Order: sequence, then structure tokens, then C-alpha cells
Amino acid sequence: MEWRGRRGSRNIEDRRRMGGGGRGAGIGGAGVIVVLLLGWFLGVDVTPLLQDQGGMSSDAPRDLTAEDRAMGEFVSVTLADTEEVWAALFKDQLGETYRPATLVLFKGYTQSGCGGASEATGPFYCPSDRKVYLDTGFFTVLEQRMGAGGDFAAAYVVAHEVGHHVQNELGILEQTTRLRQQVDQVQGNEISVRVELMADCLAGVWAHEAAARFGSIQRGDIEEAMNAAARIGDDSLQREAGRRPVPDSFTHGTSEQRMRWFLTGQTTGEIAACDTFGATRL
Repeated sequence: MEWRGRRGSRNIEDRRRMGGGGRGAGIGGAGVIVVLLLGWFLGVDVTPLLQDQGGMSSDAPRDLTAEDRAMGEFVSVTLADTEEVWAALFKDQLGETYRPATLVLFKGYTQSGCGGASEATGPFYCPSDRKVYLDTGFFTVLEQRMGAGGDFAAAYVVAHEVGHHVQNELGILEQTTRLRQQVDQVQGNEISVRVELMADCLAGVWAHEAAARFGSIQRGDIEEAMNAAARIGDDSLQREAGRRPVPDSFTHGTSEQRMRWFLTGQTTGEIAACDTFGATRL
């Protein structure tokens, strides 16, 4: 992905220099990864599990490494691309005005409008404050522990979370949140899967437009995104955590579903193609 030297977003809130606790040595490396994976696919904050093992420490201000600064620039450029793409698509395909999200960068732990945000929650979007929360350490885990490296794999993660903001702008998140409150957990999980697969598809729509508008997509980029989608499917995450996949517990979709819906958006470039709630097959 061609991103260096390009325009960054003004809607970045960088909290990485703020103290907020880091991971200590209480849980061994493999144990930490299992805990984090459980948190990511269950959609819960497992910070207390790390704290119980002496895993969170230090409120001292942080210094940013060269890698931190580079990743911050990369995320800023990716966010700027989403802003330009979605502003155009809202106008052209929906006749609406797009209001961009703010992206919060943090290290270790911070507060969001939806509660605590930590490395254990993974990247997420909070509709209450219209912000995406991202500990860029997730990208290191994605590459080194889960085999989904590459800058476009990281861009896919950002685009997916911005996809949730698009859903919020369209009123979809409010409707699905209300609906989940009226059904049992299994049905609620099914609704969550449709929400997440739609965000994957919207990330694909962004990829389609980014290629056309900026020429920033390079050979192999789409494959990187597809690989990342496969690695963070519910079935793959459950196997990675040493569990047998249980479909009723899925909240984001299988690896196959996540890849297919991303590709649907990427090949069509149409918001309407991402209607997972109207789809007969997920």
C-alpha cells in the first residue's frame, strides 16, 4: 500500500504518550495471547484477567518509538483516505453528507464513551462518542502471532472499524442494538454477526474506491486483507485459543464469511451490496 508522504487526517486523537498501564510479566507470552484472543472473539474486555496476574502497570508518561510514530502516520493516512472515500460515496450513492469519525490512538489503556479501552479489547468503534479506539500494538500481534502481516492488513482493520461508523451514520447500529435487547443471546449473536460482516463488506467498498481514487493499492494488498479476515474469523480464533468452534457463540462470522463479504464490497464498490440483513446466505 502506497501511503508514505500522503495527506493525514486531522481527526486523530493521540493519547499514546499518556500513562495508562502496560502489560507486565504476570502471564507468559502464550498465555497472554490466549487471553487476548478470547477477549477479541467474545467482544469483552479481559483487562481484569491481566490485572489479576500483575499484568497492568505504570501510569508514567510514555515515549513514542520510531515504530510508534510511523504507525501513527500510517493510521492517519488510512483514516484520511476513508474520509475522502465515504464523503464521496455518501453523496453519490446515498445523497447524504458523511460526518467523519475520530480515531483515538492509545497504548495500554484509556477511557472511551463505551467504557474502558485496552489492548485486551482489540480495536473497536464506540457509537456513543463516534470514535474508533486503537492500540497499534494489535498490529504486532496480528502479524507476529496470527500470521496476518502487511500494511494493508492493518488498513483493513482500520477500514472495518470505520465501517461501523458508517453503520452508525446510517442509523443501523442504533436499530440493531435495540433489536439485540429484545432477543436471546443466540439470536443476539446472529445479529452481531450480520453487523460485523456488513462492516467487512464496507471495508471492501473502501478498498475498491481507494484503488480507483488514489492508486494506493499495490499487488498483493487485497490478499493481505483477505488473509487478515481469515485469521480473525470466529472459528479460527476459537481454534487458536484451544477451543472447539461453537457457531452459536460466533459474534463476527467465520473466516470464510469474513473473506467473502470483504470481497463482495471490494469487487462491487457498492454500499447496497453490503446488506447482510437482507441476504439469504451469510
